[in-house]
Amino acid sequence: MNPPLIEFQNVSKKFGETHVLKNANLSIYSGEIITIMGKSGVGKSVLLKHIIGLLEQDSGKILFKGKPVSEMKKADRKALKNKFSYMFQGTALFDSMTVFENIALPLRERTSLRSAEIKRKVREKMNHLDLYDIDDKFPSQLSGGMKKRVALARALVTEPEIVLFDEPTTGLDPIRKNAVHEMISEYQKKFGFTSVIVSHEIPDIFYISNRIAMIDEGRIIFQGTPEEIRKVSNPAVQQFILGIESRPDNLKGLTHEEQRFIEKRTRPQYDCTACSFILLTVNNPDEIKEKFGEESVRTALQNFVCKLRQYLRITDTCFRFGQDKFMVLLPNTDMDQARTACDRLAGNIKKKESAGNRSPKGFCLSLSVGIVAPQKDSSIEEMFTDMESGLTTLHEFNIWPELMDS
Repeated sequence: MNPPLIEFQNVSKKFGETHVLKNANLSIYSGEIITIMGKSGVGKSVLLKHIIGLLEQDSGKILFKGKPVSEMKKADRKALKNKFSYMFQGTALFDSMTVFENIALPLRERTSLRSAEIKRKVREKMNHLDLYDIDDKFPSQLSGGMKKRVALARALVTEPEIVLFDEPTTGLDPIRKNAVHEMISEYQKKFGFTSVIVSHEIPDIFYISNRIAMIDEGRIIFQGTPEEIRKVSNPAVQQFILGIESRPDNLKGLTHEEQRFIEKRTRPQYDCTACSFILLTVNNPDEIKEKFGEESVRTALQNFVCKLRQYLRITDTCFRFGQDKFMVLLPNTDMDQARTACDRLAGNIKKKESAGNRSPKGFCLSLSVGIVAPQKDSSIEEMFTDMESGLTTLHEFNIWPELMDS
C-alpha cells in the first residue's frame, strides 16, 4: 500500500480539563473514501478540524505526504489549506446569496480569478452536478436534496484534493440520505478527490466507503475495511454497530433493518430482479414458549440475529420478520448465487451447532432455511406474502438454546 496522504501520529487535544483526542493515530490514503464513526461527543468533528487545519494539536504530529504540517513554512501551510474543501453539516448555504453566488464564493475568497473565469468554473461545476436553470434562485427556494448538491458544487468548485463531509445527510429522510451517499460516491469517482466523511448512517455508509475509522474516548480504536469491522472482537466497536443497527424507530415501530429493506426496494441497483432473500423460519415457536417463556425466547432470538450477522456479507441486511422468522436481504444476487449463500450460511450454523453442548433436557430450536426471489412491482405486504408462498426450503436443522447465548 502507498504511504498515507494524511497521517495522525499520537495526536492529542485538550479543551480545559476535557481530553477530546488522546494519542490518536489515523491514516488517510489518496483517492479513498474513509468514514469516521463514533458516538456523539467523542471528537469526530474536532478530528476533522485538525485535518483541515482549523485546530492545532497539543501534542503529536500531523503529516501531509510524510511531512509534518507544524514544520511547514507559512506559504506552504497556506497552499496546503487550499487543497482542502469542506461540506458543512446542514449545507451552510448563505440565504442572502443566490445559488450562483454561493458556489462562486470560494473562488472569490481564495483566488484572484477574473469574473469571466469564475463564471466559467461555476457553470462547469453546476453542469457536472446537473444543476440547471437555478443560478438566480435562493437556497430557501430549493429542496433539501438540491441544497446538498449546491453545497457539494461549492465544495468542489476550487478543485480540491481532499473534501471533508461533516454528517452530510443530517436532516434528510431515508431516501434522500441514500441519494446523497450515492452522489458523493459518484462524484468522488468522477473527480478523484480524497473523501473524509463523518457519519453514523450504518450500514448505508459502508456501501460507499473504502475504509472505516472508529473513534472512542479520543482514540482511534479501529481502522479497516467495512468487511473487517464486522469481524472485530472489540466490544466497543460491536456495541456501537449493533446498537445503531438494531435500535427501534420511534415513529414507525420498525427496526432500522426493516426501514433499510424498504428503502433499498426504492433504489435502482436493488431492483427485485437483482436481489434474493434467505428466509429462516422457527418451526416450533409454541413449544419454545412453553418450555422457556416468551421473554426468554425473545432474548434468545435477538441473540441469534446478532450471531447470524457474523456469517453475512457487509452488504447483506438481516432483520426480524414477524415473531418467528428472520429475513436476510442479498442485494445484487440471483437465485443460483442465493442458493450458494444459503448453503454456506446453513453450513456455518450447523458447524456452530455441532461444536456446542447439548441441553440436558434435549430441547432445541427447529429451523427451516430457504431462498426466494421477490416478484416485481409488488407492494411490501404482497411481496412478503409472495415470498413465503414461493419459498424453496433447502435446509432444516436444530439449534440448542445454549448456542444462542450472547
